[in-house]
This record gives sequence, C-alpha cells and structure tokens, in this order.
Amino acid sequence: MPLLSTHNPPKPEPWDGHPKGSAAYGRLLAGLAFAGVATFAQLYSTQAVLPIMATDLQITAAEAALTISLATVGLAVTVIPWSFLADRIGRVRAMTLGILAATVLGLLAPLAATFPILLGLRLLEGMALGGIPAIAIAYLNEEVHKAHAALAAGTYVAGTTLGGLAGRLVAGPVGELWGWRAATLAVSLLAAVAAVLFLLLVPKARGFTPARASGLRGGARTLAGHLRNPRLLALYVQAFLLMGGFVAVYNYLGFRLSGDPFGLPATLISLIFVAYLSGTVTSRLAAGLTLKFGRRTILLAGIVLMVLGLVLTLTQLLVLILAGLLVFTGGFFAAHSIGAGWTGGIATTGRAQAASLYNLAYYLGSSVIGWAGGLVFQSFGWTALALAVIGLGCTTAVITAVVHPASGDGQTKRAGQTLPA
Repeated sequence: MPLLSTHNPPKPEPWDGHPKGSAAYGRLLAGLAFAGVATFAQLYSTQAVLPIMATDLQITAAEAALTISLATVGLAVTVIPWSFLADRIGRVRAMTLGILAATVLGLLAPLAATFPILLGLRLLEGMALGGIPAIAIAYLNEEVHKAHAALAAGTYVAGTTLGGLAGRLVAGPVGELWGWRAATLAVSLLAAVAAVLFLLLVPKARGFTPARASGLRGGARTLAGHLRNPRLLALYVQAFLLMGGFVAVYNYLGFRLSGDPFGLPATLISLIFVAYLSGTVTSRLAAGLTLKFGRRTILLAGIVLMVLGLVLTLTQLLVLILAGLLVFTGGFFAAHSIGAGWTGGIATTGRAQAASLYNLAYYLGSSVIGWAGGLVFQSFGWTALALAVIGLGCTTAVITAVVHPASGDGQTKRAGQTLPA
C-alpha cells in the first residue's frame, strides 16, 4: 500500500456553512438568540421603569432616558474596535468576552449610590455589549450557508426582540413592587442565565480566518471604503433615523400612558412591550419575503407600516394606540432585519466592519434621537413627537428609494439572497 506523501497533504474541503435544518444550524441560532437576550435585556433594562426612576430620583423624563442613551452610546462607540478585535481573536471569543463583562457590570448597576455613578456604569455596560451585535451578523455570514444567511439574520433579529421584550416584562412588575433597583437586578440575573446558555450552545467557528494585523491605516481604509459606498451609506442613515425614532417612541409612550387621561400603572405600561412580538414575527417574515419581492421593496414596506402605526397613536383611544404600536413595531423590525443583513451582502470585504458601522449608526440614533425626543415630548407633547418620527421615516423612505435601484431586487430573487441586491 503506497504511503501518503508528507510533502503534499490533502487540501481541506472548502467550508460552505451550516445548512438550514442541520443540528449545528439550530444550535447556532439558539445560541445567538440567547446572546440577543443577554444583550438587549440589559441594554434596555431601565426602559420599562423610566417613570418610576424619574419619580424616585426626582429627575426629568429626558434625564431618566439618559440611562438608555448612555448605554447605547457606549455600545455605538465600541462596535468598531470590537469588530477589529474579533477579526484577530475570533467571533465567538469576542462575543464571550463582551457578554461576560456586561453581565458583571449589569449586576453592579443596581448598587449605584448616585445617579451619576449609575450613568457611568450604564455607559461601561454598553461598551461591553458592543462586542455582540455586529460580530453576531459577521459570524452568521461566515458560519451559515449563503442560501440561508438572510433567513438566519432574520431569525437572529427575531431573537433580539424576544430579549428586549423579556427584560422589559420582567422589569415592569418588579419595579412597581420593589422599585427600579430591584427591576434592573432581576433583568441582570436573567441576562446572566442567557449568557451561560449562549456559551453552552454556540458552535465552534469553522468559517473564520484570523485577519493579519493591518494597523490603524489599514483599518481606516476599510472603513473609508464602506463610507464611500452610497448603498452602504444609505443603510447607515436608515439605521440612525429609524432606530432613533423607534427608541424615542418607546422611551416616552410610557410617560404619556402614566399621565392623564390614561393613568396606567407601571405593570400595565410594561405590557406595551408585548408589541415586540410583532417584530419577532415580521423580522423573520420579511427575510422570507425578500426572496420574492427583493430587499428594497420589503424595506420600504416596513417604513410604510411604521408611519401608519404612528398615525394611529395620535388618537386618544387606548385600543387604537396599542394597535398602532403593534403595527409600528412590526414595521420597524422588518426594516431593521433587512438593513442589518444587507450590509453583509453589499460589502465584499471587511464585513465585520461594515456591520459595525451599521450598528454604530443604529445605536447613535438610539442615543441621540432617543434622548432628544424627550425634549420634543416635554415641550410640545406626544403629537409633536409622533409627527417628528413620521418625518424621519419619510426621509428614510426617500433615501432608500433613490439610492437602492429597483432593478437590484431581481438579482436578490434569482440568486436566493446570495448576491447583493
């Protein structure tokens, strides 16, 4: 029997990614879903108890919302450094470091002696969480078969909606019974359990190749190349405007419902976040519909739903307000799932950095517009805030329609999401 040559070892088979239906595919999505719970439950852990916090600490609505805005600022400014670190040490290792650090900081936040200390801890917590969102999308693109990448991204976004919902549903009732500190502690414990499940489930990376150190100059070239791409830039503008409007609506709708003429308690107000379930459905549905109608069409449809939902919130009828919130939330997550997944399709190199720029814009919008919406709400009321967010949606729709050509949708449908569209 001839001996195998030691000089020409067989080349490893090219890695095409886990196909849909495989055990590893299921574990990957489940693991990232728990990462989404650990991330987004903590990131927005104070949102359901902002009115309680404002009363307890004797601060304004906009000041209370800083506990959200500073956490998202921290995430925004670190997503790009995290992406470069993940290129060197691996996606799973980087996400693990981020989740563990955020969990520790989240458990410390309820112990903050003063409001400034609380804000500092929330900022650091957000910086730790910067290691998850963009890296998760890059990890998906490397580990999932290309034909199923868009569906996997939609499933991941659906998982993040469940994470955000779980944190808010826990915080509301606990906050009403024992105060906002107990509420944030309960959410941090939930996130700690989710972090452990992520570590147990997520498969070892097979499609990752460590990047050679290119230095600051090489990194800057990669980022500049993405920013010169008008289609990527349009997605970043979309992320900034839509996420900003989305967070503003959820930050201040609770204040509206706790005041006249509604006077709802914190536990009932926390139930408005059940509307996130519509986003869980539409983010997956939108990913599937792109195969038939194209990304551009579904993204625009999501924005239309956001606008229609906000129109319903302008009434004084609680049923219509809640129905409008469902429609608005479903539209937002449909648009977001398309935008988040599209970055990896358009960017042929530096995908982690392309996704990081999307997340940078996304969370800067959350921080800036989410906080500034409070100034509009305090000065002019809910109608002015809703109309301002409608304006943001219409601006995004125009940019999307102009920059992304309709002809690109055909490419997406024919290629089964494997080509940029």
